Amino acid sequence: MALVKQRRRLKTWQCNNSTLFWRCAGLTYFAFPLKVLLNCIHATNPMPFPYPTPSLLRRMACWLYEGMLLFGVVFIAGYLFGTLSQTKNAMDNRHALQAFLFVIFGIYFVWLWSKGQTLAMKTWHIRVLDRSGQPLTQGRALLRYLWSWLWFLPPLVVSWGFELRAGETIVIFVGWIAVWAVLSRFHPRQQFWHDALAGTQLVDTSPPKA
Repeated sequence: MALVKQRRRLKTWQCNNSTLFWRCAGLTYFAFPLKVLLNCIHATNPMPFPYPTPSLLRRMACWLYEGMLLFGVVFIAGYLFGTLSQTKNAMDNRHALQAFLFVIFGIYFVWLWSKGQTLAMKTWHIRVLDRSGQPLTQGRALLRYLWSWLWFLPPLVVSWGFELRAGETIVIFVGWIAVWAVLSRFHPRQQFWHDALAGTQLVDTSPPKA
């Protein structure tokens, strides 16, 4: 009992000193996201996992292939939206179209991720699982979809905020995507950080070499 009380006191002291540190450093607003990030690191399964993490090159190749396949989804969704809304000019109802595509992408990815793989992931022998190695529930897949927008939201916000031209926006997009991909090197298992935040992981399911 005495040992338990000492541990509780130590934990309380650590929490109080941690909060005091953030306040003294003037970083109160950054404390919460940093704590979330640290929790994601500590929650990562440290035990050896039966499936290794795919290489960054393979994951990015899969990412690019996924983007190519999404052109077909965009074309079908755009045609369906135009037919239903009777939109004749491409600039009309563009915000409604963007919201519609956001929902369609969500349905597409949540459905396929909950089954383990998209077509691009199947081609590159990559599967998405939760931290315990189980298939994703639809709720977990939806959470991963929302967090995956970290690939695009920062450059979009910068582009809208500074009213950048198309060429400048493309440069920022490419730069941020490269940075976000390389940041996975700092994860204990080299997973993407949106996977860490969503409680998911990408695993290598390549067939064993003969």
